[in-house]
This record gives sequence, structure tokens and C-alpha cells, in this order.
Amino acid sequence: MTDPRGVCAKGAENLTPGVPYIRGWAESKRSVDALAETLTALGLETDFPSLKADVNVHGEGVVRLGPIRPATAELLTHLLTAGLSAEMANQAADPNAPPSAPAA
Repeated sequence: MTDPRGVCAKGAENLTPGVPYIRGWAESKRSVDALAETLTALGLETDFPSLKADVNVHGEGVVRLGPIRPATAELLTHLLTAGLSAEMANQAADPNAPPSAPAA
């Protein structure tokens, strides 16, 4: 059984042979590690106690934020908005500059 996005809802016994789950999970793990590092730098690591890497039934990596408090969701929204605003301001100042890549 899966949710509409194909996220695994049951255990390993429901995995399909031949689907590259490890590759998807490894990609997800790298993303989770980068996000955890950023959250730690911002002092927010305790606000995302259930952050983890996962994979869906199609072998695609997914990042699970887990349940978060409404205040944390609001703060995350403000951080994303501030980042996008800064990105747009940089693009307006130098339209020929390439978009900044996410930190690896």
C-alpha cells in the first residue's frame, strides 16, 4: 500500500525486485544530511526530530520531515521566502548571472 506519491506504507517485504531502491535512498540520504547540516547551523535541528531519508515504491528518494509544530512550519515558510527574495534581488541586480546553485 502506498500514498498518492508512492511512498512506502509497509515494510521491506513489499519491495519490487529490480527497482533501484538503494540509489534512491542514497540520494535522499545526501539531501537529508545537507538539510540537517543547514538546520543545525540555524539552530533548528531540534525542530525536525523525525527528519530522515526514505524511498518510495518506484525507487525514488524522498525526504521525510516528520511531524513539525505549526510555529516551525511558519518559520520554514519565512526562511524559504527570504531565500527566494534574496535570489530574485540578485537576479534583478545582475540579469546575466546564473541562478545560484544549492550548497552541496
